[in-house]
Amino acid sequence: MNRHVAAALVFLSSAAVLVFEIVAARLLTPYVGNTLETYTAIIGVILAGIAAGSWAGGKAADRYDPTHLIGPLLIVGGALAFVSIPVVDALGAGFRGAGPVTTTLITVFAFFAPAAVLSAVTPAVIKLQLSSLTETGRVVGRLSAISTTGAILGTFLTGFVLVGLFPSRSIVRFTATFLILLGVWALWTLRRRRPVTALSAVLIGVTALFSFAGSHPCTYESTYFCAYVTTDPDRPSGRALWLDTLRHSYVDLADPGHLEFVYMQWFGDVLDAYAPTLAPFDTVHIGGAGFTMPRYIDHRFAGSTSTVLELDPLIVEIATRELGLEPDHGFAIRIGDARATLTPDGDADVVLGDAFGGIAVPWHLTTVEFTRQIADTLRNDGVYVMNVIDYGPKAFLKAQLATLQTVFPHVTALGRNDAFTTTSGGGNYVLIASHAPIPNTAIQTANTQRGRNDALLVDADLNRFVGDARPLTDDFAPVDQLLTTRP
Repeated sequence: MNRHVAAALVFLSSAAVLVFEIVAARLLTPYVGNTLETYTAIIGVILAGIAAGSWAGGKAADRYDPTHLIGPLLIVGGALAFVSIPVVDALGAGFRGAGPVTTTLITVFAFFAPAAVLSAVTPAVIKLQLSSLTETGRVVGRLSAISTTGAILGTFLTGFVLVGLFPSRSIVRFTATFLILLGVWALWTLRRRRPVTALSAVLIGVTALFSFAGSHPCTYESTYFCAYVTTDPDRPSGRALWLDTLRHSYVDLADPGHLEFVYMQWFGDVLDAYAPTLAPFDTVHIGGAGFTMPRYIDHRFAGSTSTVLELDPLIVEIATRELGLEPDHGFAIRIGDARATLTPDGDADVVLGDAFGGIAVPWHLTTVEFTRQIADTLRNDGVYVMNVIDYGPKAFLKAQLATLQTVFPHVTALGRNDAFTTTSGGGNYVLIASHAPIPNTAIQTANTQRGRNDALLVDADLNRFVGDARPLTDDFAPVDQLLTTRP
C-alpha cells in the first residue's frame, strides 16, 4: 500500500470517530440534558471504543490479511454510524432526563460500536506498512501521529464549523456515507475485485434508511440548543419555548403582563416591591429565551429599559418568528456569553439572572468572580435577582447563597412554602442580593397580593440554611456535582 494512501485512511477514519464524538452531544442533549455528565459519558465511551478497536484491530491484523479488513471496517463503521441515530432517539425517548448511568448506557449502545470498528483501521494499516522490523518505530510513530492529527481536525472542524452550519443528523449521515464510499474504494484498490455484493449493498441501504426512522423533538438546532415551540392547549395565545429537555420560557402573545411560571411571578413580586409606584427600571437580563421578562417590564413599568444578554442568536430568531417579539422591540440585545458581554458601568437598577444549560446554571455564571461583575454593573442601591433550580438536600442552592453573601451584604431567598424546611422535593428558587437593604416585607406583600403564600428566607434563618456551604469560585464550581435533579 502506498504510504500516502495509508496516511489518508488512518487520518480520515480517526477524524470520523471524533466527528461522531462531538455530534453525539447534540444528539443526546435533547433527551438527557446539556450537563458535564453528558460530556463525561460521551468522552469515556468513545475512548473505550478507541481502545477496544485498536486492540481488536491489531489482533485481527496479525491473524488475517489486512487488505481484507480495511475496506469492510470502513463500510461497517459507516453503517453503524447510520444506526446510531435511531438508537439515540429510541433510547433517549424512553429515558428522557436520565442520570449518568442511563446516559452512559445510551452512549454505549449508540456510539461504542462505530468508534471501535473505525479505530481498528489504524492497526490494520500499520500492519500493511511494516515491511521490516528495523522501521517499526518509525512507521508506528508516523501513523499514530497522523491518526491523532485526524482526530484533532475532526474535533475542530465539527465543533467550530459543521455544527454551526448543518443539522447534527445530517453531519452523521454525510460522514457515514463518506466512510462507506471510502471503504468501497479501499476494497477495490487493495483487493482488485468487486468490492460490494448485491446483498451488502442492500444492507447498507437499509441502515441508511433506518437512520431516518423515528423522530426527534428539534424544530430548530443551533450550536448550543435543540429548540422547539409548543402551544398551550388551555390558553390559545400561550406559547412555550423548549430548549433541550427544559421548558425555558412561556409567552402569552395576547398579554405581555401574564407570567405563567411561578419563578417569573416571583421576579414580578421583587420588581413590584422595588417600584411600588411603577417607576421605570434600567434592567439587564442574563438570558433572553422567550423575552418574557423584558416584555413584562416594558408593559408594567413604562419607560423602563432592558438590555438582554443572550448567548445564542437562534433564540432571538425564534422569539421573533414564533413568540411575538417585534423587530422594533426597543430592547438592546447583546449576543454572546454573559461573562464577556456584561458591562461593569454601574448604571443598572436590576440584573435578572435566568441563564440555564439543562436545569443547571452554567458554572461560570455562578461564581464569586462573576457575582462581582454583577455588583459592578449595578447602582449602589441596585438588586441582583437570580433564578436557580435544585432538589433534595439543595447543596447547590446553599453554595449559591454563600457565593452571593461573599459579595453582597444583603441576601434573601424566595421559594415555595416548605422549600427551606425539607430535604425532599425542590424546584425553582429566586435569590435576591443587594448592597442596600432588601424590602423583604414589600416582597412578601406583593407575593400575597398575587394570591400566593410563598416562603421568604432572610437574616438568621438564611444563615442557618446556608450553614458551612462553600462559596463557588472560578477555581472551584462543581455545579453539576452539587445539584440534585428531580427525585
